[in-house]
Amino acid sequence: MSRIGKKPVPLPDKVKIEMNDLLLTVSGPKGKLQKKLHPGVKVTSDDKSAVVTIDETLKGANALHGLHRALLANMVTGVSKGFERALEIVGVGYRAELSGRAVTLHLGYSHPVVFPLPEGVDGKVEKTKVTLSSIDKELLGRTAAKIRGFREPEPYKGKGIKYAEEIIRRKAGKSGAK
Repeated sequence: MSRIGKKPVPLPDKVKIEMNDLLLTVSGPKGKLQKKLHPGVKVTSDDKSAVVTIDETLKGANALHGLHRALLANMVTGVSKGFERALEIVGVGYRAELSGRAVTLHLGYSHPVVFPLPEGVDGKVEKTKVTLSSIDKELLGRTAAKIRGFREPEPYKGKGIKYAEEIIRRKAGKSGAK
């Protein structure tokens, strides 16, 4: 039995959880999220907390206990507080602009890269810093990774797009081999 899966998820005020068949719906002040659950996983809740239980007779349900508890906790945090992810653009002439729901990135290519933000993700741009926010942690992480993938940081000068908290390990160049 999972240690993480056993822990109850505390529910803040104004957050409601509904379970219809295998569809889990979490709604709160910031919005509403839905997730389809594995058949061996059930969520029960009262006013203060929610508990994830599993059907131990189904094969593979044990492995999903902690996962579904973590997903539920992320959904509850998302609809109550939301999530943010910051990206920094490093390099001479590298910059970003926000026009409507699209981020235009100038990354040293012969053309600017235009990336439309998916539904549910909002963005703010300040020259070389892009801040993404969403209530869905999975969608936010996927979007940030996709933007980072347009020009990953290189190890010699550190140019590219990196997460704000990321530390780039630097390598010595050709002159460092002597």
